[in-house]
Amino acid sequence: MKRALIAGVAAVAVMSSSQAFAQAVAVEISPEQRTTIREYVVTQRIRPAPISGEIRVGGVLPADIDLVAVPSDWGPGLNRYRYVYWNDRVVLVEPGNRRIVHVID
Repeated sequence: MKRALIAGVAAVAVMSSSQAFAQAVAVEISPEQRTTIREYVVTQRIRPAPISGEIRVGGVLPADIDLVAVPSDWGPGLNRYRYVYWNDRVVLVEPGNRRIVHVID
C-alpha cells in the first residue's frame, strides 16, 4: 500500500513538472510578428538548415546546426533567441541550451 502511494505521488510529480516545463519554453508570437518573420525569411532567401529527424517545441537541435541571430525588427523579446529555417518553417531556439522554443509555420 505504501509503495503504491509513493509511486502515485512520484507519477503526479513527474507529470506536473513536464507540463510546467512545456509551458515555460513556449513563446507567444502575435499574428503580426508571424507575418514579419515569414516575409523576412522569404525576402532574404534564407537557406534551409540540414536537420534530420523530428522538430518540436522542447526538443534540442544538434550542435552542428548553425543558429542565426534574430533580427531586431521581429519584435520585442525575440532577439534573445536564435533561429534556423527548416522545412518551410522558422524554428526559434534558446541559444544557451539549443532548446526549441517555438516553430513558426
